[in-house]
Amino acid sequence: MPDMLVRLYDLPPLEPALARVQAQGVEIRRGLAPEKHLIADWAGRTFGPTWQSECEVGFGFAPPTVFVATRERQLLGFACYDTTAKGLFGPTGVDEAGRGQGIGTGLMLMALHAMRAHGYAYAVIGSAGPMEYYGRTLGAMVIEHSDPGLYAGMLWD
Repeated sequence: MPDMLVRLYDLPPLEPALARVQAQGVEIRRGLAPEKHLIADWAGRTFGPTWQSECEVGFGFAPPTVFVATRERQLLGFACYDTTAKGLFGPTGVDEAGRGQGIGTGLMLMALHAMRAHGYAYAVIGSAGPMEYYGRTLGAMVIEHSDPGLYAGMLWD
């Protein structure tokens, strides 16, 4: 899948996305270092070891570049940035039972707004999955000739 480019200076507002999930009892926040083992392990069990690795890298920054969605102290999803490369958004994932409720959008916007606050003007969505969604929600554009891009020659399990 190709990468996509997002203009961070033209993001949708964060507050409506957060209000939508808060109305469902979901909190979206930055992960805390003492939670690293729990969040990274959950990401690995739910989405695989490569995403676990990237999640672990995100906890190496202060503050962490990992965001989580929780309900009643249970993990529902996560989003990271700057884990495989500077300026790269992802991975991000929501547990199957939590999909379709705006949780992924809230996580994505929280991370992208944090990138903007950190000084980035653009973000790259690496190997973008739901390209139509990213285009519609963020105005993201496909980066031509970016597949496999950064991931070429990577060791896989």
